[in-house]
Amino acid sequence: MKFDKLDTERSNPKSMNLDELSTYEMLRIMNEEDATVPLSVREVLEEIASAVELCVESLQSGGRIVYAGAGTSGRLGVLDAAEVVPTFGVSKELFVTLMAGGQEALANPVEHAEDSVELGEQEAEKVAISGRDAVIGISASGRTPYVEGILRHARKQGARTIIICNVGNPRLAELADVTIAVRTGPEVVTGSTRLKAGTAQKMVLNMISTITMVRVGRVFGNYMIGVKILNRKLVDRATRIISEISDLSYEESAKILDASGREVPLAILMALTGLGKGQCEESLKRNRGHVRSALKELGGVK
Repeated sequence: MKFDKLDTERSNPKSMNLDELSTYEMLRIMNEEDATVPLSVREVLEEIASAVELCVESLQSGGRIVYAGAGTSGRLGVLDAAEVVPTFGVSKELFVTLMAGGQEALANPVEHAEDSVELGEQEAEKVAISGRDAVIGISASGRTPYVEGILRHARKQGARTIIICNVGNPRLAELADVTIAVRTGPEVVTGSTRLKAGTAQKMVLNMISTITMVRVGRVFGNYMIGVKILNRKLVDRATRIISEISDLSYEESAKILDASGREVPLAILMALTGLGKGQCEESLKRNRGHVRSALKELGGVK
């Protein structure tokens, strides 16, 4: 395929004379182009929802979510995976990242690494992708060979596969159970997919990881209940969360948090039901840590 046929590689007519404009005009054009990204994402919400379902199925079956990409796409996968851990209090083993060029490519360009299908297959083998995993390939062009190798290996292992791209009819769609094609169009600086394409990818990754975590019970209402309490600020935040959810005083909530062993989901269940730690703990185990399901099992709010 010729690269000049890709939407992400075409010249943007709105910025043809970019270098002749004032700083303000350059920024205005960028801002107007960026404003189109959320609308493009809105067009593929059904596909994003399908991707979330696959991710939830994987986690519930004991699998992982694997992000794979090169360049900006790979770095965005690494960023999202890193942020999920402290936000939702999950194991860092739950979100795995594969990036062309490895750790060195996070800060330094290793552009040639993305051209190898074989390298992708080899790295997929190293992390032992299985049929329980969900593998998300991120590729603005929808054709990156490194991502292709990973998706090919994942398919052979029976894993669920997803592709996030920024072109219509991506070549890698044949390897994906779900294709999320966010058509962001030509960039303000021709071919610089760290701009609109990268912004769209970040938005989609935010959606997938966040809503997947909500679905598996790491959020109650709109509160981050999986947060690990590592300092005084987080003790205060956890106490306030319990208080706001249960309508108990700050002082009562602090006592329940201590009684739970500073486990926020457990403390919330204790506060809402009025039951002891042991009974609530057993219910949470039966319900895979999902507070809402455990609450229903224990008869709801006291």
